[in-house]
Amino acid sequence: MTKKFYRADKGKGMKIEERLDRLMKLREQARLGGGKDRIAAQHKKGRKTARERLELLLDEGSFEEIDVFKAHRCNRFGMEKKINPGDGVVSGHGTINGRIVFVYAQDFTVNGGSLSETNAEKICKIMDMAIKNGAPVIGLVDSGGARIQEGIESLAGYSNIFFRNVMASGVIPQISVIMGPCAGGAVYSPALTDFSIMVRENSYMFLTGPKVVKSVTHENVSEEDLGGAAMHASKSGVIHYGADSEEDAIMYIKALISFLPQNNAESPPVLMTDDPVDRAEEQLNQLIPNNTMMAYDIKDVIHLTADNGDFHEVQPEFAGNVVVGFARYGGMPVGIVANQPKVLAGVLDCNASVKAARFIRFCDCFNVPIVSLVDVPGFLPGTAQEYAGVIRHGAKLMYAYAEATVPKITIVTRKNYGGAYCVMSSKHLRGDMNYAWPTAEIAVMGAKGASEILYGREAKKSNDPAKFVQDKEQEYIDTFLTPYQAAERGYVDDIIEPKTTRLRIIKALGLLKNKKDSNPLKKHGNIPL
Repeated sequence: MTKKFYRADKGKGMKIEERLDRLMKLREQARLGGGKDRIAAQHKKGRKTARERLELLLDEGSFEEIDVFKAHRCNRFGMEKKINPGDGVVSGHGTINGRIVFVYAQDFTVNGGSLSETNAEKICKIMDMAIKNGAPVIGLVDSGGARIQEGIESLAGYSNIFFRNVMASGVIPQISVIMGPCAGGAVYSPALTDFSIMVRENSYMFLTGPKVVKSVTHENVSEEDLGGAAMHASKSGVIHYGADSEEDAIMYIKALISFLPQNNAESPPVLMTDDPVDRAEEQLNQLIPNNTMMAYDIKDVIHLTADNGDFHEVQPEFAGNVVVGFARYGGMPVGIVANQPKVLAGVLDCNASVKAARFIRFCDCFNVPIVSLVDVPGFLPGTAQEYAGVIRHGAKLMYAYAEATVPKITIVTRKNYGGAYCVMSSKHLRGDMNYAWPTAEIAVMGAKGASEILYGREAKKSNDPAKFVQDKEQEYIDTFLTPYQAAERGYVDDIIEPKTTRLRIIKALGLLKNKKDSNPLKKHGNIPL
């Protein structure tokens, strides 16, 4: 194949039939990407081709391809003999459940999906169109990285993509799916998007590969351990979902898109539901254990109150002490942030703070109301956390809640102590509707620690120090570890029966539907990164 693949062999003398035939042949050539042998090799690895993935993602017959005949311009290192229509990326637009999305899918069968100057131009064009038309952009990543033969031109292409990722941030939803390799500078585009998904055992993502790691640090590590989906989903927190298969990844995207507006100027889509608004759940009245040291699953609250029990969790394997994700109440999408007593007693730490803060900021960008379910005894103590910057990371969470202008509904189910009380969407951070269950404990700290501080000296002077402290603990519990003192001051708007939680959330969402809130005029704030 030569670089003149797009020119007519017979020039102006070609008949219309011949021209149409040539057009069809070129389209077929583009459809085959790197050819049947390379497609077979892709399938042998358990991976689909770029076009097969788009067929799964988009509504049938909705895909409109753009730049199908674009080709690279490189004539070095024999690249002039390796020209394919489309140049290793399939780009265009289509619909998901009738809603427009812009898409690009890298084709590993063409030059390993490597990014060339023209390849980047195709992606940038799609991103520009998405921003102008106010629609989400979804990138399916399967690439060996920058095309080495093009040198600085391929690096410039990546930089142009990164710039658009930043400009699109907070304007349109951006989703990346890593379905094969993603290494070096290529990792920054997924990292800049709102949601990143990887396919287990078929994809990896890292800045430097195992060979470089070994030469520099003398570590022996596999691609999977260094940058596989399992690691990024559970340890680094770089991705938001580790899919079991390409089909699973695509189903996750489709469900995710259903909760989101097209852009930052729209409201999220409201769906009809047959789940009664006033559905009461008696189980909630018995959910909190009598022993405050015992755990329970906060996801039970979500599943028992959300429409049809549906919850689309985000980052389920990372920082399990806080749960985030999307649900609907009365058909209205919300973002849920919930402390998880089952993991580390629900305390906040560095990872949980960052996970929740980023999710809150996304919801605020795209007009998604935030429902916070609070059961938090405080921040995780210890040198490891302090050295890792728990103060800075906790401040990110506080910043995100305070900055958010979307409707914010907070429900305290049990513990809500100290600085964590302030952070978790308190009334003082512009919480709109703050409710508490009768089991709520809103105080500076737990009874044991408080009693030791308040009455330690007196206890030593008493005849029975243990009984003295025990009596004072009960006195502290009766006085402070209730929701009533907060309610007296208006910091809690109402103390509600747990079984009515669904109804109260839906009523609050209806009340706050036209809420207007704003922040002082500024270029942007300086979040404690």
